Amino acid sequence: MRHFSFRRPKLTQSIKVALLLTASIGISTVKAHEYSALIDAKKYAEVESAVTAKLASEPNNADALLANIDLILLEGNIKRFDGASKLAEQCIEHHPKNSECHESLGNVLGATAEQGDMMAVVGSLGTIRDSFKTAIELDPTNYDAAVSLLSFYLEVPGLMGGSTSSAKKLIRATEKTNPEVAKLLQAKFDLYDEDYEKASLGALAVNANNSKVITKLQRDLLVEIGLNLNKEKQFVEAEKVFLAVIQRNPDAAPAYLGLGRSLLEQGKPQDALLSLENSLRINATAGVHYRLGQTWQALGDEKKAVAFYEQALAFTPALSAKARDDADAQLKTLKPSGFGTK
Repeated sequence: MRHFSFRRPKLTQSIKVALLLTASIGISTVKAHEYSALIDAKKYAEVESAVTAKLASEPNNADALLANIDLILLEGNIKRFDGASKLAEQCIEHHPKNSECHESLGNVLGATAEQGDMMAVVGSLGTIRDSFKTAIELDPTNYDAAVSLLSFYLEVPGLMGGSTSSAKKLIRATEKTNPEVAKLLQAKFDLYDEDYEKASLGALAVNANNSKVITKLQRDLLVEIGLNLNKEKQFVEAEKVFLAVIQRNPDAAPAYLGLGRSLLEQGKPQDALLSLENSLRINATAGVHYRLGQTWQALGDEKKAVAFYEQALAFTPALSAKARDDADAQLKTLKPSGFGTK
């Protein structure tokens, strides 16, 4: 593999420290509570019902509070993020030694910062950083918090708390608790440092040792590498990374989605269709509907293209602004009368 350039995010994007993989991959949530398995299985209604009942009898139950926060973040409705922040603060107040309570506050504030104005963002950066630091201090094996803190150090400008030296220190500290996780953190550092070859090889060399946590971290990092390769229009190399993810994780919906784009951009819409249909089967998102619209359009089936574009626009969580604008534009082209968009 080659050494590819990595376009660093703009300031307003770089503060998304809690959103490690957005859109097609999802928002960061804590994973160590009673309802995690149900959330992973996307049984959201069942979780909501159980959490509501639990909080009615135990208003400060940590697992229920954390699950409630996760549901709000997964919904992606910015209007509810303030409520999620209050739930995280409640969790910390009543469970100050609970690592996941502190991590959840960092996740919520990171998600809020993505949507906030610059003053609001600057005001929350210190709290975001400290939330992840405290989560790790309370539980050195909270590796999700470690990845989030590393992202903060690497992506936030130095004057606002970012620090490559602090990132390196975190990697060294993680080596003491889990060398394999430390390798993943180093690979993420290499990704930031624009060395795609080193980042890919480093991530692929990690031995997850049947750990679900490490397997997920490895999968997410490799998908992140592939998505950045797609952004850099290095579609052949991105395809290789996504195939490596799928070989290790056959149910990795984001990898199928990323692979679908790689194949479509290489002029292989039929192959892209198969990959995107796998992604849709595993996890229907606005992003996969949008890519399916593009794929059916490339295959010449305008009726199916319109249907998928419309579904993408109606989906929650919503498409990115750029994808939404493109879907709107394609619908106006595909529909002679120009109607069909809202």
